[in-house]
Amino acid sequence: MLDSPASFQSDFLARRGLKLSHLRLIAALKETGQMSAAAAHLAISQPAASRMAAEMEEILGVPLHSRHARGVVLTAYGERLAMRARAMLQGLDDAAREITEMERGNQGTVSVGAVTGPALDIVLPALRQLRLTHPKISVSVTVDTSDGLAEDLLAARLDFYIGRVLGDVDPRMFLTKEVEPEPISLIARSGHPLTRRSPATVEECVAYDWVLQTPSGLLRRTLENFLMARGVALPDKVLSTSSMLLTLGYISQSNAIAPIAKAAATFYGREEGLNGRIVELPLETEITVAPYSLVQHAERPLSPSSQVLFDVVSEVIRSKAV
Repeated sequence: MLDSPASFQSDFLARRGLKLSHLRLIAALKETGQMSAAAAHLAISQPAASRMAAEMEEILGVPLHSRHARGVVLTAYGERLAMRARAMLQGLDDAAREITEMERGNQGTVSVGAVTGPALDIVLPALRQLRLTHPKISVSVTVDTSDGLAEDLLAARLDFYIGRVLGDVDPRMFLTKEVEPEPISLIARSGHPLTRRSPATVEECVAYDWVLQTPSGLLRRTLENFLMARGVALPDKVLSTSSMLLTLGYISQSNAIAPIAKAAATFYGREEGLNGRIVELPLETEITVAPYSLVQHAERPLSPSSQVLFDVVSEVIRSKAV
């Protein structure tokens, strides 16, 4: 067993012989659940990987894994070490990225995510501004639900996102700054029968086909709760999809109705959006989704380039609030 906590020094495990290769192996075992796959990930033989795993157990004095017919299962000790290893390896990757960006001088790649409304209302203006002030920074944008964005942030596929912290995630892993509630519009094709009524009632709307998010989507749950709170029956003719492209295509060729972020509805309803083929239905009651936030990882600092875009996004948000 290891010594008591009081005897630990800052380089305790390093002095015991723990190496970066050990950390890479335990992280790979957590990721793959197979000794052979972990060995391939490290470009070493399976016997060499097995020896390294035994070395780690000897260094720490506790069992880190057990073998089963389907592969390798980490013990509670192994899970904790793997979690720390992944964080340290990600930290090294981040350090390399930051040093490269510093050396190049405001050059780098930023990955940002957003739910649909803020993607159009905040990210697009921020990107236009960034192109003028920092043209050498490359940006990739992911538009997804908040659940998917949170997962991508935790996996270091995103630097930050605009959305919500939802689902089965530890909220302590996130730093959030609330922005504003997200109003929802019901859209239909230009010439839809309900466009001749001002305003339309939700009871009239549910008589038509609907295009909704998948059942777990926040926007769909918000709409269903809105209808149920008013004693209105839920639509029974529903196409479920998370694709905005399919939603707009189906809406433009039928009498179906879809709820989308008001920012997206306004964007697509303009002539330069879809040439006026999509309109917002005038409703007697406003529908609003819970506020979204500017979200970053609590334990992973932003790189220099990511900080630049983060600051530009923050400025766009402040300007909208004025």
